[in-house]
Amino acid sequence: MSGRFIAVTGAFVTACFAVPAHADPCEAPVPSQVGVEFSGLVRYVGDGDGLCVGRTSDPNEWIEVRLADFDAPELHTPGGPAAKAALERVALRREITCTAERGRGGRVRSFDRVIARCWIGGKSLGDLLRQAGVAEGGN
Repeated sequence: MSGRFIAVTGAFVTACFAVPAHADPCEAPVPSQVGVEFSGLVRYVGDGDGLCVGRTSDPNEWIEVRLADFDAPELHTPGGPAAKAALERVALRREITCTAERGRGGRVRSFDRVIARCWIGGKSLGDLLRQAGVAEGGN
């Protein structure tokens, strides 16, 4: 057997058994202008700096947010799972208010998320995460 045949066969087998990535459940259109304010309960936490905000239990109304004031470690790196757990402890099922703003690249959106600064009880979510001892270090 040639090395090429083995490589092609391996790629085929991998593709056949690949599991699709779990997508977040947030399906609402995201704001595209700076200054747009929205609020609701934190319905879902995807990682240490990403969450979904919604007024109802319908994921079609949940807005996906990338926190503007906190860069958590990526989920698959050291510190990532702990950052996600901390964001869940601090924010999940709590009322939150967010305002869309520009990210480092000047855009209001990052992929399918709105970049926003969010507050719980008048405190910035980024500050709450730092106070909880969550290490920064993401992108």
